[in-house]
Amino acid sequence: MTTSQEGSTNNTQEEENIKDLGGKEAVEKLRELADKAESCFFCTNIKTGIPLSVRPMAIQQVDDEGNIWFMSMKDSHKNEEISADPFTHLLFQAGAHSGFVNIYGISEISRDQAKIDELWSPFIKTWFQGGKDDPNITLIKVIPSEGYYWDTKHGTAVAFLKIAASVITGKTMDDSVEGTLDID
Repeated sequence: MTTSQEGSTNNTQEEENIKDLGGKEAVEKLRELADKAESCFFCTNIKTGIPLSVRPMAIQQVDDEGNIWFMSMKDSHKNEEISADPFTHLLFQAGAHSGFVNIYGISEISRDQAKIDELWSPFIKTWFQGGKDDPNITLIKVIPSEGYYWDTKHGTAVAFLKIAASVITGKTMDDSVEGTLDID
């Protein structure tokens, strides 16, 4: 995912705020922001349906390869939509002013009991009353193909101080950082 910086406030920054990440560094940034977000908007029916389908989903895990795992009922609309069109779009927001992630990828549905056991927690029983051995539980693995993030370099307190200093000095001094996430 590339974005144009033309006309952007990024051009008035005194310090570099574009940082594209790849490999393990990209996976770690994705994991960090997904852990903070805990849930995301999970969008399906991207190519075949208008309007697309959007629902909040709890993130179960970002694995070492950068795949994002969810649990879903076998007969859910999202599973039906993924079966017809595996293209998936995930939108995360870790905080009110930082930790945004935009992931585009391909979803796979599986019934891997070992992975279900690994991801299971008592809290999940809220949605899956039959417990972790319920045959209707499926896993959705989203394999990212493109990603972009927006975050702060030094946390929200420093970001706020830099914004306040910008107001006083008239110079752009925001603490933002953004860039592509190349998970491959």
